[in-house]
Amino acid sequence: MDFKDKIGFIYSWRWFGHNDPLTFEDIKTAGASGIVTALHHIPSGDVWPEEEILKRKNEIEKSGLTWEVVESLPVHENIKKKKDNYKQLIENYKTSLINLAKCNVKRVCYNFMPVLDWSRTNLDIRTDDGSIVSGFETHVFAAFDLFILKRKGAETDYSEETLKKAEEYFSKIDDSEKKRLLDTILLGLPGSLEAYTLEEFRKALDEYKDINDATLLDNLKEFLKEIVPVAEENGILLAIHPDDPPRPLLGLPRVVSACDNLTEIVKSVESPSNGITLCTGSLGSGVHNNVTEIAARLARYVNFVHLRNVIIDNEGNFRENHHLEGSVDMYNAVKILLLEQKRRLEEGLDNYRMPMRPDHGKMTHFDKEIEKLRNKRFYPGYSYIGRLKGLSELQGLEVGIKYSL
Repeated sequence: MDFKDKIGFIYSWRWFGHNDPLTFEDIKTAGASGIVTALHHIPSGDVWPEEEILKRKNEIEKSGLTWEVVESLPVHENIKKKKDNYKQLIENYKTSLINLAKCNVKRVCYNFMPVLDWSRTNLDIRTDDGSIVSGFETHVFAAFDLFILKRKGAETDYSEETLKKAEEYFSKIDDSEKKRLLDTILLGLPGSLEAYTLEEFRKALDEYKDINDATLLDNLKEFLKEIVPVAEENGILLAIHPDDPPRPLLGLPRVVSACDNLTEIVKSVESPSNGITLCTGSLGSGVHNNVTEIAARLARYVNFVHLRNVIIDNEGNFRENHHLEGSVDMYNAVKILLLEQKRRLEEGLDNYRMPMRPDHGKMTHFDKEIEKLRNKRFYPGYSYIGRLKGLSELQGLEVGIKYSL
């Protein structure tokens, strides 16, 4: 059999459990065979019981799909802060990994972003074709920071030009727009449409006032030294997700934002189990990042792939776009990952194929109809038609690249 018939992504789809508008039948119809999901009902820091994992796994497999990746097994904030019961929380995390391995669920995506899992300033940008995407504008985020959050010392984090734009913007918006901005930035973890209150958010930020990048990175390395041996012993592949967006926000430390960060993380504990999630959209929304170069340098550490595209300007403002159109060179990023799979195959390595999911599709009019029909809302970025279109485009790109090699 030619290598072209062996390599290729495991087409996967993020599913948010029974609050998700989509069924497994919808996902199979879209062309995916793998599910990317989590036990969203279990609080962060608690052990994932074996019986709960098996319940979800059996449910997925009964539909003819496979549970390819856990996204995410959340890292509790006390671990990130190295505070209070963090040692017990790390032990709980190890137990959850062991339980996942017992159930033969062996890829785990996680992140180490403090307080916020991702940040946007607008979830309802209408594009030329009428679809809706999310985006981030630096001056709008600054307006929230300065005039709604009123964070002490916030003005020192922005340029004079950004401060001026922020003040002009804030002076023109009404109370409903201020409320929309507040709700957008304080949106909770993926899988939940609940948000922080402003006071809860201020308290959460205050917990990090004495933690800088170096301290957070040390805490991450200590966490990895504890969990990576357990993951390796149990055959689990870990995949840290980059910061989204990959830049300083609200005075919080951010340590997974660039190629050098990722390199230091994977080399801190050398193991096949200590890998990365290559998220082209998260990394691509940083003006300092060249996604193709990052993919080339770190391909051997890629355990999971998120493919999406963004349009970004020199000021760091960005919005999401069609998967094959934007600032990310998707052709070369995919080509590098396919060649890495070929290398792994030739070296006889297990798990040489990478699960990939199409990330953050556009919201279409038909997606709105699905929400009405099923009385459930899509989490921002996780529409059906937009991701289906993206997956189809990426499948075609993969086939074209494989036959050109």
